[in-house]
Amino acid sequence: MSLVTALVLERRGVLALREIDLPQDPGPGEVRIAIDTVGICGSDLHYYKEGRIGPFVVEAPMVLGHEAAGVVVELGADVTGLAVGDRVCMEPGIPDPASRAARLGLYNIDPAVRFWATPPVHGVLTPHVVHPAAYTFRLPDNVSLAEGAMVEPFAVGMQAAAKAGIRPGDTAVVLGAGPIGTMVALAALAGGCARVVIADLARPKLEIAGRYDGVIPVDITREDPAAVVAGLTDGWGADLVFECSGSAKAWDGVHGLLRPGGAVVVVGLPAAPVPFDFAAATTREMRIETVFRYAHQYDRAIALMGSGKVDLRPLISDTYAFADSIAAFDRAREARPEDVKLQIRVA
Repeated sequence: MSLVTALVLERRGVLALREIDLPQDPGPGEVRIAIDTVGICGSDLHYYKEGRIGPFVVEAPMVLGHEAAGVVVELGADVTGLAVGDRVCMEPGIPDPASRAARLGLYNIDPAVRFWATPPVHGVLTPHVVHPAAYTFRLPDNVSLAEGAMVEPFAVGMQAAAKAGIRPGDTAVVLGAGPIGTMVALAALAGGCARVVIADLARPKLEIAGRYDGVIPVDITREDPAAVVAGLTDGWGADLVFECSGSAKAWDGVHGLLRPGGAVVVVGLPAAPVPFDFAAATTREMRIETVFRYAHQYDRAIALMGSGKVDLRPLISDTYAFADSIAAFDRAREARPEDVKLQIRVA
């Protein structure tokens, strides 16, 4: 352990850029990484504003940040496949390899998983971190470190697209044009959807999403998404609906968007239980899938970004210096309609 500077959530609503003891020496199978860029995630903001997400409660000071990219500066024993100087991004959830969930390939829902910036595990808004090499991924030369810090949220979109069971030519609807919603839309297009309707009330976010080919933005203050979908599908309905807003109100209109036999993929996490008409879902054989983080998606996400088929750069709204981390979080807390993803440059 060594004293290093980090952005520390002292308690709900209180941030400090200060020294804290964190591991700095890589053990066997680990690497030390100089952090370059960290994105601010909605979960970081929940811990900052509310001090908890469901059962995860901030009870002691915790370093924030889990969307990160950097450069390998030291290798522990027995590390292969990585070298000092490699530009990398890191999968933040480390499961217990002996757990039943991990053996089934469902390591994202391993109850023993240690996930950066999830109490009591520290995050990575600090100059250096130690991480398992097995969850550290080299970036292609044409993918910047800022883009590398976007792989983590894009992996959520990839998980949603995989769970949806997309067929080529499908029509999808995404409810919510925040960073995750837009990345779900891009992943759905990459997975074979012919078009994706994305609905929100924040026009600036919709304008950003609408710049991508195949994305049809719908301002719900001016248009009815169900009417738009009906017009596109001759009244049949969308094959897939991705709920990414986390808003309970979004569920009021889900049945009117989906075709018989279609699927709803739940990505957003409502703050409270949501009433749901299971009779309507059953009589239409609606399939319901849920998404929690991701598993086995980093390689695929990086491959898509490296191929040029997915460009996440337009989603980066602004970048703050490490010294201005608190100001970055305060701006993120404002939830400006024009902001999609804010990042902090640590290096």
